[in-house]
Amino acid sequence: MPVPAPHARVEIELGERSYSILIGSGLLQEPQALDALPRAASALIVTNSTVGPLYTAQLREALAGRHAQVHVLELPDGEVYKDWATLNLIFDALLSHGCDRKTVLYALGGGVVGDMTGFAAASYMRGVPFVQVPTTLLAQVDSSVGGKTAINHPLGKNMIGAFYQPQRVLCDLATLKTLPPRELSAGLAEVIKYGPIHDMDFLAWIEANLQALLAREPAALAHAVRRSCEIKALVVGQDEREAGLRAILNFGHTFGHAIESGLGYGEWLHGEAVGCGMVLAAELSQRLGGVDAAFVQRLTKLIEAAGLPVRGPALGAERYLALMRVDKKSEAGEIRFVVLDKPGSAVVRSAPDAMVRDVLAACCEPL
Repeated sequence: MPVPAPHARVEIELGERSYSILIGSGLLQEPQALDALPRAASALIVTNSTVGPLYTAQLREALAGRHAQVHVLELPDGEVYKDWATLNLIFDALLSHGCDRKTVLYALGGGVVGDMTGFAAASYMRGVPFVQVPTTLLAQVDSSVGGKTAINHPLGKNMIGAFYQPQRVLCDLATLKTLPPRELSAGLAEVIKYGPIHDMDFLAWIEANLQALLAREPAALAHAVRRSCEIKALVVGQDEREAGLRAILNFGHTFGHAIESGLGYGEWLHGEAVGCGMVLAAELSQRLGGVDAAFVQRLTKLIEAAGLPVRGPALGAERYLALMRVDKKSEAGEIRFVVLDKPGSAVVRSAPDAMVRDVLAACCEPL
């Protein structure tokens, strides 16, 4: 098994917006992990009610000496709170503490905290620096990397946001020790995703090491996080604003976002919806001629073994189609899906509604 250095580094190459992803155990206890980051009189740690009690003190201690004042805002935990009202709590904190345009925001938590903190950083005084400190597997391998920030709207997930890059991403693998099993499985969905779309050797490695990942073996987690970040860095470096190539990172997400919106945000975790969405996307890929039935079965088996759902909820085909037409990749009302044109390679294309209905009938619970 490949074992990265204790502090692995992956670079996001975006010219003047380039930054590093640091990966290692115990980074929150090492002030040098913050070297060369902006210094300012004030900083705001944005976290949530679950993560805050576990890791805020460690981060505050690491920031001692970098900022004269370190404020903390603890948000309610859950996807259901990824909305305007909760976003405004961040602006309320920044304004009430008199924070200026040099104030640094630190996003300490999972994908919801990271997305909202990044959006707040992009908006406050038209842009202040922020640092991602992801504490979930899903955030470490996906949402904290690449500068996508957003909140949800009742009619669509992540429809209101901005592209805004962090100054650094600190992936402290030690935080994964306190991750609930369901959240760990949700994160594995985004790890698995990188295999079918880009790296079949990585997919085979995940299959061989799935039990080690579920058991949180440090070397396995370190390799999974590092390889996932390397692939995402490669894609983001070529297509920062999702004009083309970057859309492949949304494999499973068109179906997955429909599941999240249709059930109500938070009913399924994002990774659970993406895992199931990948099964549907693979089935659609087979019907479009990109992969065979054996590959669909292989991917489905892995997703199920990771503890993720593999059958979509009973929303009804018309509800699925309506929700997917609100997806960001849709053009003029036409749904655009990320599908596999062969194992290890993904493309974005449309599919006839009748074919999509057949996929939904085969892979979802009936009404």
